Amino acid sequence: MTDVTQNATSDGAGRERIFSAINKTSGWMNALGFSWLVPLLKIAAGDNPREQLGVLKQTLILPLVGIGFFVMLWAGFAPQVQTSLGAIPGPVQVWDQTINLWDDHTRTRAKETAFYERQDVRNAKLIAAGKSDKVKVRAFTGKPTYIDQIFTSLVTVGLGFVIATIIAVPLGIASGLSQSFNSAITPLIQIFKPVSPLAWLPIVTMIVSALYVNSYDWMPKSLVVSAVTVTLCSLWPTLINTALGVASIDKDLVNVSKVLQLPTSKVITKLVLPSSLPLIFTGLRLSLGVGWMVLIAAEMLAQNPGLGKFVWDEFQNGSSQSLAKIIVAVLTIGLIGFMLDRLMYALQQAFTFSSNR
Repeated sequence: MTDVTQNATSDGAGRERIFSAINKTSGWMNALGFSWLVPLLKIAAGDNPREQLGVLKQTLILPLVGIGFFVMLWAGFAPQVQTSLGAIPGPVQVWDQTINLWDDHTRTRAKETAFYERQDVRNAKLIAAGKSDKVKVRAFTGKPTYIDQIFTSLVTVGLGFVIATIIAVPLGIASGLSQSFNSAITPLIQIFKPVSPLAWLPIVTMIVSALYVNSYDWMPKSLVVSAVTVTLCSLWPTLINTALGVASIDKDLVNVSKVLQLPTSKVITKLVLPSSLPLIFTGLRLSLGVGWMVLIAAEMLAQNPGLGKFVWDEFQNGSSQSLAKIIVAVLTIGLIGFMLDRLMYALQQAFTFSSNR
């Protein structure tokens, strides 16, 4: 009897550890968009299936039903809409073009690998023959693939977002700490915040062309133009939320810092930033979403070789496959936007202490 009791106690303690580990990781799973894994793990660990199936219904089954219903409507109504390029492509045609775009990427990468292998062999023969002066190293000049354009867009929006953060956070802190500075900067925020990227782009293009004369291969002018346009349109949510977060700090804490005569740097790093991080991250998430949305229009007009240019080129191409490829790009833009938001939410979970986000 004692052995049975000890085994039962040991099993209970083991289950408690498992459930504790699941509960600890549930926040991260929710942040990354995998909240539906939590009820499955709890069912596997021996929890009440009826209760967990109710949670699974809300987090996985109903979203899948909604997606399935949308796909059915899309497949049913798309062939009924005729355009100058033919009927709107359905899910099957869009999936086929997704596969074609991936196959084109793999073929291009294979050609690139073969090109460099041939170049290495040729140069090795020249060196062996004592003709080192004739050795030439050329870069592969193939057309950027769809996957390459995705990475270009991610680099562009990342650069613009970093610049916007570097500008917006200090300005927001200064605005939140100083009522006079806030009064001075608020009219500028209200004027420039609604400006469309299409209005900024000509101005940015002229300024970048005048200042960035000797461009580098790894940083072309079109990328800089797109990134600066993203910066100008995406910095406002971070600036506003940072100012609001700093202004909302408990006044007693501010008074204590004054009594202790803490230097400004200490006040900012030890008091202001930790207290306002939840709202700062909210602004960063909004800014990244705005930046990703603005980027597509900026790339279209700046002809930066990213997703925006891909959509514009396919629209201009006008082939029977163009509509399907544009829809592939639309879905890609949406999925990447979702993943970027989940990434920022995960960072918010990691660096902030507030549970109210």
